[in-house]
Amino acid sequence: MEHWDPVASAPGTDLNLPNRKYRPRIDIVVTTALTCNPVDPTDKNSKQIAVAVIPARYGSNRLPGKPLLQIAGKPLILWVAERALAAHGLSRVIVATDDARIFDAVTAAGFEATMTRADHASGTDRVAEVARSLDAGIIVNVQGDEPLIEPATIDRAVNELSINAEVQMATTSEPITEAAEVLNPAVVKVVVDGDGYASSFSRNPIPWPNQAVTQHGSIEAALRNNPALLFSFRKHTGLYVYRREFLLQFAGWPQCESERRESLEQLRALDRGVRIKVVDAASPSIGVDTMDDLERVRALVERETRIAV
Repeated sequence: MEHWDPVASAPGTDLNLPNRKYRPRIDIVVTTALTCNPVDPTDKNSKQIAVAVIPARYGSNRLPGKPLLQIAGKPLILWVAERALAAHGLSRVIVATDDARIFDAVTAAGFEATMTRADHASGTDRVAEVARSLDAGIIVNVQGDEPLIEPATIDRAVNELSINAEVQMATTSEPITEAAEVLNPAVVKVVVDGDGYASSFSRNPIPWPNQAVTQHGSIEAALRNNPALLFSFRKHTGLYVYRREFLLQFAGWPQCESERRESLEQLRALDRGVRIKVVDAASPSIGVDTMDDLERVRALVERETRIAV
């Protein structure tokens, strides 16, 4: 597949300047449910105002150096950048990092990157630092650990803000299909109300199936004996879309207790009464939080590469 990558910016570069040069690169395609649309600069609308910022830090507690871990011979962060560039609703994609190793890997591959402060409490705060220098109405926070995110998922979330002026923040979700994901605290669950807005997020199983747990003695037994319970749960996908002015306001709010307890920055918004629109993901994705997640992605890419060949 042919991609067109923007020439990278060095630290201190004016982020308002448009990218003027592109160079092609050939990349591996992951097919089936996890597909990658080609980037076609001629299909981009020059008036689009959505810019993606990918926060990437080296010091992950569970998986140190995660952005630079290899998938099919290429750092994980480059997979994320390529998937984001394939979204038609974005005019630019910028990797925001506090680590020179990540910056060097991204720019050496021909992508755009910028250095940020090292003391941010969350990825959203890192994205906000970059957003202050951007002339864009919509800022997309593509999580740096989503190497297989579907470009169409990004477009769906961006479109939600484009068509609905009342929406200040949107995110995405997908069905949970395995009981292990319900029980895994690395998998964030979301509950969506009848209007399509998030009512809660948690690393714990929500909504809690109280009757089924009472009947079977534990949630593990309830899921094992009643597989239909899985349809009650949805997984939060690592993607946020904000109106720029709201993002800058949001980043200035102090962390709330639930955010600190769960390590989920979106709870800062819910705690303030912000309505977060939840959009269905176009296809499943795999967030890389653990080595097991990384191995799953590696195996999928290897399998699909063999099929493509």
